[in-house]
Amino acid sequence: MSQAPAASFRDPALPLGARVDDLLGRLTLAEKLRLLHQHQGAVPRLGVDSFRTGTEALHGVAWLGSATVFPQAVGLASSWNTDLIRSVGTAIGEEVRAFHHKDPTGAGLNVWAPVVNPLRDPRWGRNEEGYSEDPWLTGEIAVAYCEGLIGDDPRRLRTAPTLKHFLAYNNETDRCVTSSSLPPRVLYDYDLPAFKAPLQAGVAFAIMPSYNLVNGRPAHLSPLINDLVRTWTDHDLLFVSDAGAPANLSELQGYFPDGVTAYAASLKAGVDSFTQDDADYGPSVQKLEQALADGLLAEGDIDRAARRALELRFRLGEFDPVSYDDVDPEVVNSPAHQALAREAATQSIVLLKSECCLLPLRPDLKSVAVIGPLADTLYEDWYSGTLPYQVTARAGLTERFESVTYCEGLDRIALKIDGGAGYLAAAEAGQPLTASPASGPDCWFDLFDWGGGAFALRSVRNQRHLSVNDAGEVVDDQPGPNGWEVKQTFALVERTDGSIALRHLNSGRFVTLDSTGSARLQDEGADPLTIFTMETVVDGAAQAAEVAAAAEVAIVVVGNHPLVNGRETEDRADLDLPAAQDRLVRAVHAANRSTVLVMSSSYPFSTTWAQQHLPAILWSSHGGQEYGHALADVLLGTVDPAGRLPQTWYRSAADLPDLLDYDIIGADATYLYYRGTPLYPFGFGLSYTTFEYGDLRLSSTTMPADGEVAISVRVTNTGDRAGTEVVQLYTHQQRSRAKQPLRQLRGFRRVELEPGESVEVELTLRAADLAFWDVTRDRPCVETARHSILIGRSATDLLLSASIDVQGERIPARDVRRTALAATSFDHYCAVTLADASPERGDSVHALEAGSWIAFDDVDLGPGSVTAFTARVARDQEGAATLTLRLDDPLHGTELGTIDVAPTGHRHNWLTLAAPLPEAVSGTHTLYVVFSAEGTYLDNLTFEPTPGKQDLSL
Repeated sequence: MSQAPAASFRDPALPLGARVDDLLGRLTLAEKLRLLHQHQGAVPRLGVDSFRTGTEALHGVAWLGSATVFPQAVGLASSWNTDLIRSVGTAIGEEVRAFHHKDPTGAGLNVWAPVVNPLRDPRWGRNEEGYSEDPWLTGEIAVAYCEGLIGDDPRRLRTAPTLKHFLAYNNETDRCVTSSSLPPRVLYDYDLPAFKAPLQAGVAFAIMPSYNLVNGRPAHLSPLINDLVRTWTDHDLLFVSDAGAPANLSELQGYFPDGVTAYAASLKAGVDSFTQDDADYGPSVQKLEQALADGLLAEGDIDRAARRALELRFRLGEFDPVSYDDVDPEVVNSPAHQALAREAATQSIVLLKSECCLLPLRPDLKSVAVIGPLADTLYEDWYSGTLPYQVTARAGLTERFESVTYCEGLDRIALKIDGGAGYLAAAEAGQPLTASPASGPDCWFDLFDWGGGAFALRSVRNQRHLSVNDAGEVVDDQPGPNGWEVKQTFALVERTDGSIALRHLNSGRFVTLDSTGSARLQDEGADPLTIFTMETVVDGAAQAAEVAAAAEVAIVVVGNHPLVNGRETEDRADLDLPAAQDRLVRAVHAANRSTVLVMSSSYPFSTTWAQQHLPAILWSSHGGQEYGHALADVLLGTVDPAGRLPQTWYRSAADLPDLLDYDIIGADATYLYYRGTPLYPFGFGLSYTTFEYGDLRLSSTTMPADGEVAISVRVTNTGDRAGTEVVQLYTHQQRSRAKQPLRQLRGFRRVELEPGESVEVELTLRAADLAFWDVTRDRPCVETARHSILIGRSATDLLLSASIDVQGERIPARDVRRTALAATSFDHYCAVTLADASPERGDSVHALEAGSWIAFDDVDLGPGSVTAFTARVARDQEGAATLTLRLDDPLHGTELGTIDVAPTGHRHNWLTLAAPLPEAVSGTHTLYVVFSAEGTYLDNLTFEPTPGKQDLSL
């Protein structure tokens, strides 16, 4: 009997499209629907296995057991080394494959990394997940990381990277219901480029929309998904929803009346895979089936999404006879990956201050004090892998010095119960805390201040943290803050008499002692909360000062806990170092002037006092398993500090706009527009040697709009040590119709030089890179202008400059007689935000208060050829309002006309209203549209020509 021929989709010699078509054609509608979920169902009759999207691999394989842990993403970026980051991506991709080979169901090959949201605001809770506040640098790093993840096989991907989170997502506060208002220039010049770079490079294969809304429309419904993003690459992209986001559309956001309508709209908008209900695809399939039955979807919509899901799997080699699955399982945490983790951690460390010849440390120091709450521990963040081992700062330095003393520097406290009931005390293992008549070790707790009013208490009895179990009992059984819902942190709520109450931060409830004397969370209507007096048993700062005073050098290691006060779901309110840590730093320095401050954190701090007083300061992100070795290498000068800051460090949160203000241009935010003096600028980082820059040369002093110019500069190591320098190229457009960045990164090179060695650094600048979004014509524009070429060591340490004339185009005046004037194409505004013009597409302007306005520069009204205008308006509040046009000033300018806007019931219910102009107006002006009341929406304006004039109407 002859064998049946193999299915065409299993033939790797066929074109990819033909293989996908063949498999798709063999599937039933029910089988295709099961592909549209994170956990795709198997098709046993065709030998097709189940498939899972979403292995977390931000800086190591997460949630699957012990794996190599590299520095956090922001730390990798601080290396400014794309070759290194590509190698890290390669290592992580290999480890993903190893986990997948061991457990194909539990470890999928579609990885949810990297995060490419520019780090617009350092208070964002997920700061450590991103790369940089600069979109170009973010894109360059993302490309390198993705290149490592996908491997170098031209036919098959090692893993399929997913870019997160599309779009304009930088706040955890109410993240599922807040809307990011993005004017067009911010959208196209700041938020989109970081996504575009890896897509155009062909190294990203999936994208995850974000939880938030953008201009009033849920990001999962963005028309940009199909209209723009998919045009940036020649392969199909799989858009995967964020976890639980599909339900948000009809629940938290209330954008649709039910889940069926929401699923249908998401699928049509371009979302192909629904991450909902954990591993159960059933509810999602049911909603899609109902949408088909209701006529909201056609089978072609299902086929389109299923095709994208299948193409990704084909690219991963699932249906090929040979793939990456022969990877050695021993690659996980292999010696080579450990060495790479050490190199990555070393290059990520940034030297922020170095005076008094304290650094590098002398290797012959007889006594070194290592102090601080992060001196002898490493922390995992939510997307870390499980640390296979820990080389802490203390461990790394102990290997290098003759005598290392250690002090954690924590206050040790006792909590005396109000009313004479004794002290809060630990009980037997797993039992709730109780009252003890006298203070002793069972009643003592080490107090961790993690900032933002969040404290953790560790029992001296068993070195376990206080937590709250499912029964609401306070127990001491946890290694520290952990989990998605952190239940190990408390607020110390101070009363007027100095006593305190303990409020459990996760639940918001207070700690009380019940009728049995057991500590638990207070129930509604229960006995009054218990009041405590906090007694200091050991003053941690004073104890640390004693240890520091006895050493030649004190190294104090502070920072954040990655799961407390700044993490996913929680933004920071300020930039301050936690108060107890700040007090510790000051006490150690007072005891020993030879103090080195080391910060290990997910984000910047406003350490102004330390910068003024301490001789040496270093920062790194949480550096992974090899952190201690890396720190020791940098502190002793075994390697030169190579890290540079990928984001601005501000002196205070007062230097920042509101967290929800996404208009970096209008708010003068990020290094691009910030006019103040930062604590440490973007790109900053010191070396143990010195460098001299000179001989700046340009291949041409003019450049056409489609040209490029070669830039060279000579860099010399003028010190007596080998060192690493990061040469940075910035530009500034000197004159423009639009507000331009003060400086903008265009390129960089890392160079390693021996003492006295020189190198010629060559960089290329393309005119196309100087384009910005022209709101008058709704397209990118290279403007005719002179640009400054700026070379230096950071965004504010610019050592050499030259000029180049770019021969682009001149932006003409807006001829409103020829086309409608989109409301969102404004140049300036006051008290407005952007909103959705319809659920599917289009943006509008929403007035937030009486007197709100938008302004359009350079409006050409012609030679007396406009006599009327129309406005497409809506109003979602009661009461009439007006919309008034004025020339050149919103309050006192000539009034052109006014339209009365009656309530329309909803912002999507549009009316087109007309009004005459008092007389034919002419000339070029700034046109203001002034709103008399909040709740008024404007889509566009049109202007009618004077009868008898040349027909220039729409």
